[in-house]
Amino acid sequence: MKIYTKTGDKGDTALFGGKRISKGELRIECYGTVDELNSHVGLLRDQEVNKKRKEVLIEVQDRLFTIGSILATAPGNTKVKVPALSENDITYLEQQIDAMEAELSPMKSFVLPGGHPSVSFGHITRTVCRRAERLTIRLNQAEEVAPMVIKYLNRLSDYFFVLCRKMTKELNAEETPWQARM
Repeated sequence: MKIYTKTGDKGDTALFGGKRISKGELRIECYGTVDELNSHVGLLRDQEVNKKRKEVLIEVQDRLFTIGSILATAPGNTKVKVPALSENDITYLEQQIDAMEAELSPMKSFVLPGGHPSVSFGHITRTVCRRAERLTIRLNQAEEVAPMVIKYLNRLSDYFFVLCRKMTKELNAEETPWQARM
């Protein structure tokens, strides 16, 4: 299989099922951002502090490929077989969040991103996830998106936030609370 096809040289691309649209369309921006997010998750997975979470992060990456497939399929196209997200995927994230939070002190204020390079990678991942969520919500306002996609991205950003706090603790890094100037 050749990696280059030349079919997109004029600025369009094919969705699953063959329909061609501009690479500038919001749908492409959505699944392109999910792809970017997946790359950031890979970087986060490669951090030494996350070795014991490797399987969880691979599971997240797999779900992100599922989301990319859903977003790369034209609405109403039932001829294309696309993997699905389920409530179990949301529950899995919630269980991971709850397990990490059980080992953390309660939050008393917002936390400034940073404290250690691995934690910073996590916060970048979280913010890319939020961008993917916002773009998907915009797409949903124009054409229906499976509600589970938006729900998963929302919960996933929560997971990344708690993961950052957990990494901060494990790395003995400083968690800097935000103190608003009045």
